[in-house]
Amino acid sequence: MAEVAKIFNSFQDYLNYEQELREEIRVIVRKLEKCSRDILMVLQNIHNENPMEEDIIVSQYCAKAREHFETVRQYYSELEKLVPNDQYYRFHDQWRYVTQRLCFLVSLIIYLEVKTLVTKETVAEFLGIKSNREEGFHLDIEEFLMGLLELSAELTRFAVNSVTCGDYNRPIEIARFVNELNAGFRLLNLKNDNLRKRFDALKYDVKKIEEVVYDLSIRGLKPTSQQISPAQ
Repeated sequence: MAEVAKIFNSFQDYLNYEQELREEIRVIVRKLEKCSRDILMVLQNIHNENPMEEDIIVSQYCAKAREHFETVRQYYSELEKLVPNDQYYRFHDQWRYVTQRLCFLVSLIIYLEVKTLVTKETVAEFLGIKSNREEGFHLDIEEFLMGLLELSAELTRFAVNSVTCGDYNRPIEIARFVNELNAGFRLLNLKNDNLRKRFDALKYDVKKIEEVVYDLSIRGLKPTSQQISPAQ
């Protein structure tokens, strides 16, 4: 009986350790979620700007949002120290969704700054984690792709609000970018259910932006190709 008790006590010790570890991870994840909300709050201001001053002010919002990523990198560093090297996917679900949100926010910043698609390596650098699985605590490809899909929805909203503010160039730029993003995703053979479902929603983003561009065209408000800034 003593031997059985010893065995089960060791099991209980392991369960206690794992429970404590999960709680420590949850505390850090909540801090990351707070950071993501703060960054989003800064970037949401892009929807309210005067088009005559928009590019300058948007760059200021991006710079302010970038400042928060210093704290984000600190929290991911704490996570990396907590999670055993061989147990990344055992605890992965706890920070998956906040990482997707942060991937979206990084991709939005990069688009607003240089109108190009962010790379996975750049996002990993923003977060202060590795890009490749073999290197340890890393940015999972699914999280990165989910962030890009969330970007398409935000840019669609931005296109609509830009028209409301009298900026007719930006919807054309966004339409071009989102169509290219859609074409890129169509090259993938997606098996994951969540990723596939979110990708299916991308076609509605494309359709909505095309309707905005069409509406500009029939009203004679669509800029000529010479007036549209080329993607950098």
